Amino acid sequence: MLSHLECARCGREHDADAVQNLCRECASPLLARYDLTRVARPTTENSLWRYRDVLPVRDPDPAFSLGEGMTPLVPLPALSRALDATVLMKDESLVPTGSFKARGAAVGVARAKELGIEGIKMPTNGNAGAAWALYAARAGIRSVIAMPEDAPLITREEVEASGAELRIVPGTIADAGKAIADVDLFDASTLREPYRIEGKKTMGYEIVEQLGWRVPDVIVYPTGGGVGLIGIHKALLEMRELGWISGDLPRLVAVQSTGCAPIVKAFDEGKAESTFWDAAYTSAFGINVPKPLGDFIILRALRETNGTAVAVTDEQIAADRAETARLEGVFLCPEGAATISAVRALREDGWLSADDEVVVLNTGAGIKYPTVRL
Repeated sequence: MLSHLECARCGREHDADAVQNLCRECASPLLARYDLTRVARPTTENSLWRYRDVLPVRDPDPAFSLGEGMTPLVPLPALSRALDATVLMKDESLVPTGSFKARGAAVGVARAKELGIEGIKMPTNGNAGAAWALYAARAGIRSVIAMPEDAPLITREEVEASGAELRIVPGTIADAGKAIADVDLFDASTLREPYRIEGKKTMGYEIVEQLGWRVPDVIVYPTGGGVGLIGIHKALLEMRELGWISGDLPRLVAVQSTGCAPIVKAFDEGKAESTFWDAAYTSAFGINVPKPLGDFIILRALRETNGTAVAVTDEQIAADRAETARLEGVFLCPEGAATISAVRALREDGWLSADDEVVVLNTGAGIKYPTVRL
């Protein structure tokens, strides 16, 4: 049951039912907190709403859901043999809108509607904007979306089809953010509202439930804004407090491209925050984020779980995307393929052992990237 909002940096408490973006004290992201003494086991719903007691929507409308969540956790035996690792894939390609972004949009838009918000704005690398625009249309609220001109064309078409206002700008997601500064709507960009993370944390709940209420050794996540990684870590901490899991948490791994690796650089240098990555570019568009707002939360999660951060080349991502399709019949999105490249790199340097059970996140459908060549 939703209790209050808490600043991720200074710990200040805020009213959960107030409409606000960031902490009023230090302008840092807010996290939803729950009265965990009142949380029941999951319901039988075949969607993320099975975890309704640890979601912020006080009265979820069953008719609003598009069936988001409860995606399969798939063994990859042939690829595991090739990598000398034990790899399972959490396949988010089957979520509505074709990417895991639908989780955050479903919960974020439902909560916005509940709070009386009449419209949202956000910059995006593609999939998040598509998901939020479509769920906003379903909720009957306005949306204004800005995305870089090299974002996947299909995501642009999804936004336009929803009836949202779309602004295309040169540069990166940082430039897209500047392009909607004049829009007087609620800012739903990454970690500027507290509820997107709540939808995405359900990936963590599902992984543990699908493994029979136990945790894997390692979870590998493609990291741009990092909300999914932060959410999975939050879910693990909540489940441990609830007594649903015990022992060590999985080691979390943040994967980035060598063309945009602010988290990897900060992690390697032992810093608490990242610095802006100039001239950022990667064909894995979803992780092309020069400086995540929640960088300090991402780095904290990596260190608290004895995890790591690794950068892989776009060439290796393309090669592993092709190999996964050949060996497993799975057409990964580029960001999902980056997790395979990370497993390869971490096995080669010995950070991963052959006995480690590794869950990788395929965060979207490969068919949404028709211009990214193998």
